[in-house]
Amino acid sequence: MRPLLGLSLRQLLGRRRLLLLLLLSALPVAVAGIIAGFAEEADSEGFVNGLLDGMIVGAILPIVTMALATSAFGDEIEDRTLSYLVLKPLPRWRIVVPKLMASIIVSGPLIIAGGVGATVIAFEAGVQPALAVAAALAVGVIAYASIFTWAGLVTTRALGFALVYVILWEGVIGSFLTGIRYLSVRGYALGILHGLDDESFEAVAERAIELPAAVGGAAAVTLAFALLTVRRLRRMDVP
Repeated sequence: MRPLLGLSLRQLLGRRRLLLLLLLSALPVAVAGIIAGFAEEADSEGFVNGLLDGMIVGAILPIVTMALATSAFGDEIEDRTLSYLVLKPLPRWRIVVPKLMASIIVSGPLIIAGGVGATVIAFEAGVQPALAVAAALAVGVIAYASIFTWAGLVTTRALGFALVYVILWEGVIGSFLTGIRYLSVRGYALGILHGLDDESFEAVAERAIELPAAVGGAAAVTLAFALLTVRRLRRMDVP
């Protein structure tokens, strides 16, 4: 799997794509720096609701992961090079796992560094809040990567599907139906964030689910969509 992982990493690390992802990941740090420089006193609730939940968890986390994960197989299908991979005598999971890992390896550090940096700057956070943010974002990256990798293999309009999922399902519907949070990666991330440090992130208490449900839900979603991706790769007619 190592050669395929290296190939996948090189495909995802295009100069323009990487520059855009770096800018998106650095945006929360820049906003946090502005807030810290001009605010007379720290507004922890405003930071958690606006910057952490609204910008990082609600937008940058899914967008960055989406851009990479949908391309893991999407670029192969578009370039008609996927057939070279499936013709090799490899179990399909040995193709899927490196693709999924590549998306996580590229997007994870960028998103986590941006989230933790913003937390430390604007929230004047200690170790526990920073670790809670890192854990929540890491889980979010892994779960989103599994979903969007599958989407990139199922449809050529994976970006459209991903945007509908994030905006409509997690954003609009999730704001009205509280039960959706148990079927939402954003709900899992907020549940882990609040569960690991409920005192610092009390502002998301009403939107957060229980920590065991968040961990179990994220694990189930990640595994389920990874298996669906393997199943799809086995059954699809590769162009």
